[in-house]
Amino acid sequence: MKIGLLLSIGLLSLLSCKNISDNHISKSDLFTDLPDSVQAVSLAGDTLYTSLNYPEGSAKYDSAKMNYEASPDNVDHIIWYGRWTAYKGDFRESIRIYTKGIAKFPEDARLYRHRGHRYISIREFNRAIADFEKAAALIKGKKDEVEPDGQPNALNIPISTLHSNTWYHLGLAYYLTNNLTKALPVYEQAVKEADNHDQLTSATHWLYMTLRLLNKKEEAEKILEPIRPTMNIIENTAYHQLCLLYKNQLPVDSLSGEKGAASSNDAVKYGLANWYYYNGDLEKAKLLYEQILQGKSPYSFGSIAAEADYVRRFRK
Repeated sequence: MKIGLLLSIGLLSLLSCKNISDNHISKSDLFTDLPDSVQAVSLAGDTLYTSLNYPEGSAKYDSAKMNYEASPDNVDHIIWYGRWTAYKGDFRESIRIYTKGIAKFPEDARLYRHRGHRYISIREFNRAIADFEKAAALIKGKKDEVEPDGQPNALNIPISTLHSNTWYHLGLAYYLTNNLTKALPVYEQAVKEADNHDQLTSATHWLYMTLRLLNKKEEAEKILEPIRPTMNIIENTAYHQLCLLYKNQLPVDSLSGEKGAASSNDAVKYGLANWYYYNGDLEKAKLLYEQILQGKSPYSFGSIAAEADYVRRFRK
């Protein structure tokens, strides 16, 4: 009887994987069921459609798709097809692609890390948390690896790794659900494992905000000690500037205003909004949150975080 039960379970597992690979995936199993043209509904109730994140990437998307179709059991081809589908703005299709990949490679942390990122994009935070927690379990005790960039920086030097991205995004997913006590140790881990200044400044920025929102001001100031005006920053200039602001080494006027970084950068605007918020200027905080929500980047992390905070703090 035990053998029969095991055989039945094995058969069901195989059928499940076949259904996934054959494209028979129920929407309700993956995400909230929405019309095909809709990517997500924002936390403020706005309908969000496909947004082309990287218009110059059409040829790379076509190449990634061709590689995947020629070799659908190659995990790297699955990952790049999913990534370029997301850069094209179709996050839900990207999630489907990673799900098929997970059915074939259930022990590959990269698939959960990338799918979790796109769950954040479509505001499915609990699903994102489950994926990042799985990725964190899979990378435990394993050697880290550089994560190649889909959209390279000016120096074409990747600044992140599988471990750093797993911790960063897991912390963010907890943060977005206002579970700050869970976000805290994750960001602390991200700071501890940072092996370049870009990783250090980005993790420090989110850790600082988490500590301030937990009313741990002294601890927040202490974690800024490694941040210096002169650092080897390749990408995360916005986070570096915000950390210098938090450290009173950069005036707020240099970030705000028409020529400041906040005029075109949701990350800076969001950092400033929070800075005003926990320093008691709720009107300025609210104004900046509203400016972010009126912008054209509803899928940026700054925009999603502003959405969550605005709804939580100002929409009663």
